[in-house]
Amino acid sequence: MDLLEHRGKSLFAGAGLPVLPSRLAFLPAEAQAAARELGLPVVVKAQVKSGGRGKAGGIRLCRAEGEVASAAADILAMSIRGQAVTCVLVEQAVEIARELYLAISTSRAQRGPLLIFSAEGGVDIEEVARRNPAALVRTPVDPLLGLCDYQVRDVVAAAALGAELAGPDGTPVKQSLAGVVGALWRLYRDSDATLCEINPLVVTASGEVVCLDSKVTIDDNALYRHADLKAESDAGVEDREARARKAGLAFVALGGDIGVLGNGAGLVMSIIDQITAAGGSAADFCDLGGGARAEVVAAALDVILSMGSISALLVSIFGGITRCDEVARGLVEVLGQARVDVPVVVRLDGNAAAEGRAVLAEARLPGVTVAAGAAEAVRLAVAVAAAHAGLDTRRGG
Repeated sequence: MDLLEHRGKSLFAGAGLPVLPSRLAFLPAEAQAAARELGLPVVVKAQVKSGGRGKAGGIRLCRAEGEVASAAADILAMSIRGQAVTCVLVEQAVEIARELYLAISTSRAQRGPLLIFSAEGGVDIEEVARRNPAALVRTPVDPLLGLCDYQVRDVVAAAALGAELAGPDGTPVKQSLAGVVGALWRLYRDSDATLCEINPLVVTASGEVVCLDSKVTIDDNALYRHADLKAESDAGVEDREARARKAGLAFVALGGDIGVLGNGAGLVMSIIDQITAAGGSAADFCDLGGGARAEVVAAALDVILSMGSISALLVSIFGGITRCDEVARGLVEVLGQARVDVPVVVRLDGNAAAEGRAVLAEARLPGVTVAAGAAEAVRLAVAVAAAHAGLDTRRGG
C-alpha cells in the first residue's frame, strides 16, 4: 500500500524524522487559511500516489497570500498520471542549501533491504543514477543484524558535508544526517515497509536537515499488524489501488496510455514489455490472477477505465485456471452497459478460448477487436492507441 505524502510524513514525525510544519487542505480557502497559520512563504503540493508532481505543475511555491488560493485551485483541478488531485499539503518553505537522496527499499536482487543514498537529490534522481552511478551508495542491510554503524558512516562520508556545518541548536549537520539514516531504518523495519524514500532530503541554509518529501510503501501482507493503516486501506474506496485490492487484483498505475489487463504477473509483464518494444506505453499493470470470475473481470475493467487517461485497452488472457468465457462475460457486462470511449483489443487463448470468442462475437460490442494472438493484439493496441490519441488532439481533448 502506497501512502500519500502527508500520511508518510506523519509516520516520519512519529519516528523522529525531521519534517516541516504543514496542513492538509481540500479547498482553496482551507489552503489560504493554512498559509496564514503557518506563515509565508509556503509550498502547495498535490497529494497523489505518483512521482513527477513537480514537473506536472503539482508543486507551487507561494510567497504572497494571494497566490495560495489560486495555486491550490489550479492543483486541485489537476490529474497527474491519471490520478485526480483531491487534496493539497500546505507546508512551510525553507531556503535549501543542499539536496540529497535517501531511501531504504526491499531489493529482489539482494533478497533483503537495500540502503540507497546520493549526494545529489531532487526531481532528476533517476537521471543521476543513469549519468553517474558511482555517485550512489547502495548497501545491502542484513535483516537480522539491522543497519550497522559503519553503513551510517558511509552515508555521512558520501554526503561530503563540511565538518564545521551545524544547525541553529549547534548540532553538527553530519550528526543530524546520521540520525536521519538510523531513524529511517527503524521506520522501515517497524512499519513493515517495502520502501521508505526521502527525495529530497535537504540541508537548509541554517544548517538543519529536513525531509521535504516522503514516499512510503507498506507490505500489504503486514497490514494486519498496523490497524490504523489497515483501516485507511479499507476506507479508501475511491482509490484505484484500494478498490483493486478489495477485488483481489494486483494493480499498479504506470505512466502510459494503454490499459493492460491479463492473468498472471509474468504474462502481464511480458505484454507490457511487448507494448514498449512496439513503440507504445502501458498505463497500468493489472493482474487478474488465476480463476477470475466475470465479476472480478468487471471490477478490473472498472479500475482501469476510471483512470480517465487511457487511449486503448488491451486484454490478454491465456486460459488455464481462468476460463476465457468467464473473462468474455465480464467484458460484455462492463462494455455493454457503460459507455467506453476507447478502443478495446482482446486476445483469448487456452481454456475455453473458443467459447470466449463466441461470447464476444454474439455481443457485437462496438470498438472491440478480437486478435488472433498476443503479437497481433499488441500491434493493434499500439496502433489504435496512437490513432485515438491523435483524434483527441485534433478535437482539443
